[in-house]
Amino acid sequence: MISSHLTLKQLEALVCVVDMGSFRKAAAVLGTTQPNISNRISKLEADLGGILMHRDAGAVRLTERGKTLVAAARQVLWSAEAFLEVAARQDLITDRMRLGVTELIACSWLHPFLRRFREAYPSVSVELEVGLSTEISKKLASGEIDLALQPEPFAIASSGSLPLETCRYVWVAAPDHVREWGEQNGLAEILRSPVLTHARHTLASDGLVKRAASRKLPLDQIVYSSSLASCVQMAVDGMGAALLPAVLVRDQLGAGSLVEIGSDWYPEPLKFFARFDKAKAPRFVAMAAELAVDVVKARR
Repeated sequence: MISSHLTLKQLEALVCVVDMGSFRKAAAVLGTTQPNISNRISKLEADLGGILMHRDAGAVRLTERGKTLVAAARQVLWSAEAFLEVAARQDLITDRMRLGVTELIACSWLHPFLRRFREAYPSVSVELEVGLSTEISKKLASGEIDLALQPEPFAIASSGSLPLETCRYVWVAAPDHVREWGEQNGLAEILRSPVLTHARHTLASDGLVKRAASRKLPLDQIVYSSSLASCVQMAVDGMGAALLPAVLVRDQLGAGSLVEIGSDWYPEPLKFFARFDKAKAPRFVAMAAELAVDVVKARR
């Protein structure tokens, strides 16, 4: 029987070592020890009768045969997942998904998405990282993240990409701020008081600085923040006008703690995507990307 020689854990170890570039990193991803991973690979090589990879100072290099068998191993693992999906037993898929999201998603529809994913894959744990889109892109490219939910632009392309939603920007302020500073219907009027916005070198903040500089408007009133949630609260507290994605302040606008103010300039809307490595990601990662699309559609 094949099962007496080969196991899915051996193939999983082989693929993970190749993707992560070392036995140590593969062990961390698979939640086991480095010697255990080494034993799985050695047993696989012994059963197949040949070396699949060379170990060089913590790194690995596939042999020609190894390259061929890694591609075949991926197919076996994907097929095993597909088998469990057909059997409606996704609960038997025990794994981990490393998820990277930006703060906007974390503050809006992340929780409904996580609930849907848990319902579909109850035995797959989620390791969550919330950060700037640039850092998420780097980690997706290096294999440290399996699925990224983030806005464009992307410095590094990915083979799997599903469009999610487009988020427009609004200018908002507390009612008392508007009464104190008067009607603000243009960028020149808005920049007479503090302006709260994204961290430096993000799409919105760079656009704001560029437009203000082109019109010779003051830049000293711009207050940058790496926390959008903090920007919202500071705006509610009357600390200045804020340039933020509309979805982030929907509740505050509805409650009247913030009001929308007019402007003659807005940044380009944020376009969000679910991104993953189509060639390497497990099937459940691609399914998670499709779940994200469904969650966003349900919110419209």
